Amino acid sequence: SAVALLVLAAAAGSVLALLPRVPVNRFCAASNNRTGFLCDDRATCVLASQVCDRVSNCRNGEDEQEKLCGDLPRSLPGYLVFRCSNPMYWVYSDQRCDGMNDCGDCSDEMGSSAACPPCGSEWWSCSPVLYEYCSCVPRTLCRDGIQHCLSWSDEYIC
Repeated sequence: SAVALLVLAAAAGSVLALLPRVPVNRFCAASNNRTGFLCDDRATCVLASQVCDRVSNCRNGEDEQEKLCGDLPRSLPGYLVFRCSNPMYWVYSDQRCDGMNDCGDCSDEMGSSAACPPCGSEWWSCSPVLYEYCSCVPRTLCRDGIQHCLSWSDEYIC
């Protein structure tokens, strides 16, 4: 009877090995609550923009696998991608609302699809003259003797 149990257990194991693996939810919140990709170890959360960057951030390199990175952005899970207002462009979802003009037209920082909160305490709200920023400039640029806002408010008010 012990032999019969071993045979039965081996058969059950073979059947389980043939079943397709359930897709793994790899969404996680990385540093500063940014969208991330969960590694196989179930502990490491890699920033979305570190996926498919040719640097293995996961121990087993799953953030750089061909099935994930083979046809960007189509091969990426939707939560890792933000589509710019120009359909030809996309950025990683952790680049949305980061204060930088990653789309080139500020659609990742302004507008209904971005849904960004107002400038945080480390930012000054204005209409920047630098195309690098959209509606806020870092407070570190305030009173540095260089105009960053159309109104010069970064030099006189901020």
